[in-house]
This record gives sequence, structure tokens and C-alpha cells, in this order.
Amino acid sequence: MKTAKKIIALSMMVVFALSTFLLAACAPKEATPSAAGEQPPAAEEVTLNIFQFKVEIAKELEEAARAYEVENQNVKINIQTVGGGDDYGAALRAKIQSGVEPNLFNIGGPQDVEDWMSRLEDLSDQPWVAQALEGVLSGVTVDGKIYALPFNIEGYGFVYNKAVFEAAGIDAANIIDFKSLEDAVKELDSKIKAGELKDKFPNLKAAFEVAAKETWVTGLHASNTALSQEFPSSLDAFAAKNIEFKYGDALKALLDLQADHSSNAKAKAKLNAVDYATQVDQGIAIERVAIVQQGNWIYGGVKAVDEAVANNLDILPMPVKGIKEDSIPVGVPMYWAVNNKGTDAQKAAAKDFLNWLYTSEKGKDFIVNKFFFIPPLKGYESLEPKDPLGQAVKRYAEAGKTMPWVFMGYPTGWGMEVLGTEIQKYFAGEVKWEDAVKNAQDQWIEMRK
Repeated sequence: MKTAKKIIALSMMVVFALSTFLLAACAPKEATPSAAGEQPPAAEEVTLNIFQFKVEIAKELEEAARAYEVENQNVKINIQTVGGGDDYGAALRAKIQSGVEPNLFNIGGPQDVEDWMSRLEDLSDQPWVAQALEGVLSGVTVDGKIYALPFNIEGYGFVYNKAVFEAAGIDAANIIDFKSLEDAVKELDSKIKAGELKDKFPNLKAAFEVAAKETWVTGLHASNTALSQEFPSSLDAFAAKNIEFKYGDALKALLDLQADHSSNAKAKAKLNAVDYATQVDQGIAIERVAIVQQGNWIYGGVKAVDEAVANNLDILPMPVKGIKEDSIPVGVPMYWAVNNKGTDAQKAAAKDFLNWLYTSEKGKDFIVNKFFFIPPLKGYESLEPKDPLGQAVKRYAEAGKTMPWVFMGYPTGWGMEVLGTEIQKYFAGEVKWEDAVKNAQDQWIEMRK
């Protein structure tokens, strides 16, 4: 999942719900586009403007829109994608302020719901609601009303190249905690530096690449490992007036492990210039590095660079040292919201498009086989994830080895603009770790006032 504000609200129930979904034998009767009940009048021309964050599916979403237009020739869909190194939240605010408001846009969990409530259409009566997996709607439900449709279910951890590990003689099955991960990384690093893997992997320069420029990677995703041990769900984080940062040292250990064995280990300030493309497209995809902190959403991008590498990827746990060491964070990255400021025809078309995309056979094919999504709804039991990273997330979920995503409960901007920036200062040697944590704690309190 890549986004400037990759955010979610989930309780631990989603873990059990995901397992139920993946193991279910029978699919429920599915809703069809005709069941949506709010399609625009056939004779009325409708323009639907979509403003979305997920750059990984930009091309495929365009293809889905064209397929929908064939079946609904009175509807014209325009899509604008803002993500990657750009701040989607800031871009959305600017878009709204410009007066040219999108009809469909993305929000995260409870904090975004509060921030955007004045523009959220109530979607409680939509057909897909009855098919939602248990727990995936908790962060976008207020007073019993549902305001958004979950994009998908994602998991992230340390994505690694199995071929590199095998060539180094490292058995990834033995990596079950921080100590075993650290030992494996040190062994891999030493063999790379000694040139032992150069014949098979001539581009290989380092064990890790760290995209510290992408503060969603550090300030949201990395921090979630520690703060999900402090808060059971994003709703708890949302309600918190302060944070103890009980496991700040465990977060530091994860960040240091990556930085100390990265391509910029001797000049860590340079990590702050490493973006997603450098980490993924020019990193793990070309076998310049063996491990990156990312999730199953990178599969499509790596596949576009080198399909053989993409099919050799798997996910190692992100161990919270001494607390929860064999798991990965699993949750919903973002939600689809319908803008209640649109015309009745636009709102109806937006709702119908979402129903078509997530419940029709053609739409579900896009969701699973082109977007490489793990669906947030029932009715996909015959469409198992085919890519190795989606299968890896499924494996962790079935084993119950997951952590909730709580970062959507952070105060608006805290994860990226505050903690992410403090982590950059730490890498640059401008602040000590304990000062970075203290500054982040103080800002949380201030932003909750």
C-alpha cells in the first residue's frame, strides 16, 4: 500500500474475520449492480470525478472505469491519482478548497471521519455493507451509520527476496523473533560485503533500503508496530489524550536494524532522501537490496520491473522486541467515501460504481487479479490471492500472527509530519532518540487539545 497517508481503523476482530473469509467454503448470494437501487437515470449524462491515493493501481483503476462505462454509457469517469511521494491528505484538502470537489475520494479511519464528516454521504443502505467482513467498518461507523467502503485488506512487514536468502544459506523459516532476524541480517550483510553473492546477484549492494523520505513508511507504518502494543485499536488511539510510548526502544531497534544494514549505513542522513521508487523500483525490484519494509501492495510494481523477482518475494515478521515478535500488521489502508456535495445523479453513480467494482463478477476480477487486493468483503471465496505477497498476508492471518493497524487513530498529521520528521532528524544525527520520542509525545498532547 503506498500512500502519503496510509491509514486505518481496525480492532483485532479483523484478524479473525479475515481468516474466516479466507477459509470459508461457500459464497453468499452476491449483490449485483442492478441491486444497488440508485443507478442514475439512463437518459441523464453524469460525470463522476474520482480523487484517489493508490498509485499502484492507477492504470488498472482506469481500466476498470472504462469497463464500467461500457455497461453504463451515460456515465463518464475521470480519475486523478495523488500518492507515492505526495501527501494525499494535503492534496485532498487543496482540491476541496479549489471548489472542484471530487465525487469519490479516500479517507482513513476515525480521525479522517471526524475531519471530513461534513462531506461524507451515509452509505449504510448500500448492498456491499451486508458483505463486509467483521470489524472492517468499525473505524468509519458513527452513531450506527457507515460512511465509507474499505479499499481492501493489506499486510506489511519486511518484504524479502527468497532467492538471495537461499544463496546466502539463510533459512527464513527460522526467523521468528528480533534476535533471529538480527542474526540473519548480520549474516547477509557480511556476505554481501565479502562479495560472496556477487556472481548470482551482481547488483546487490546492501541488505536493506530505508525510504525515510516517505514519512508514512516510518512515522505511520513502522511506529504502528510499537503503538499497536499500546493501543488495542485505532479507536483507542483516537480517544487517547497522550501516549506513553511504552515500546519506543523496540521501535528504535527496528529502525536501527534497517539503517545500520542499508546502502547508507555510513551516512544515515542520506536515508532521508530515499523515496519509494528508490526503495522498491530501483531497490528490491532490481535486486540492489534484499529486504524492504513494505507490504503486499508492492507486488504489481515489482512485477512490472521483473516478474521473476516479484514471484520470489515473501514477508518476514516485524518483531516488536520482547513483546510481539512473530507477526505483521494487517488492516485496511484506506476507504472509499462518496461526497455528499455532489448532485443526486453523481452520488447515485458513485455508489453504483463502488457496488459494481466490489460485487459484480467483472469488478471482483479487477479487485483480485488486476489490483492484487485481498478483498474486505465476503463473496470472493473462489478468488484466492495468486501473488506471493497476498498469499503471505493470508498465511499470517490464518496463523493469527497479526497486529492491528492503529495509526489512523493518530492526531491528524502526527504520524507523518511530527513523528516521521523526528525520525528523519534522528537519522541525520540532529536529535537523540529519547528527545525525538519526547517531542512526539508533547505534540500528541498539544494536537489533542
